[in-house]
Amino acid sequence: MSGEPRESLTQILGGRRGALDASIPPVGFVAGWLAAGQSIAWGAGAAIGVAIALGVYRIVRGAKVRALVVSLAAVVAAALIALHTGRAQDFFLLQLMSNMASALLWAASIIVRWPLLGVVVGLLLGQKARWRRDPVLLKAYSRASWVWVFGQYTLRVVVYGLLWWSGQVIALGVARTVLSWPLVALTVAVSGWVLYRALPPEHPGLRLAPETGPEDVPRT
Repeated sequence: MSGEPRESLTQILGGRRGALDASIPPVGFVAGWLAAGQSIAWGAGAAIGVAIALGVYRIVRGAKVRALVVSLAAVVAAALIALHTGRAQDFFLLQLMSNMASALLWAASIIVRWPLLGVVVGLLLGQKARWRRDPVLLKAYSRASWVWVFGQYTLRVVVYGLLWWSGQVIALGVARTVLSWPLVALTVAVSGWVLYRALPPEHPGLRLAPETGPEDVPRT
């Protein structure tokens, strides 16, 4: 057993800046929509304007341009959907659908024994698929990945879905903020607790996965 304290999952996965940035344009949409007498065009313009300003700020601070372009494209796509349908709540439809897809993808990854939490952490730690050689780690990552399925993505689908169905635009903006970085932080903390709880005390931890065999994929 290593004498060093185990590194938290929050330390490995990094900060909350991306989730926080993603919650700001929807707030801009709701603010613009309200300020202009429930005008979708003004709301869309406000959301895109906020996204551009935030992107410029992040680029000046040294962020990657590619990631910011993707974020801006998502905001523009959401705005176009709302403008096309003429329903303000449809600005949040893309987010609802993406969380549906994420819930299904994470669940499928667990079923096929490639839990996405393990994939992400393995890449960040430079292990590639080596963690899958350890059946204890494979089981721990699978358990912890369920926290992401139900504690984050499914929860968002239920909340966003109900609010979208009832046309609660302001509540959607509030939910989009509350269920962004605060929920991400909580999900990381809880999944980290589940992950380390599944590892026996003598296990070397995430960075020191033992070599248990020549193959990356364990036999099923």
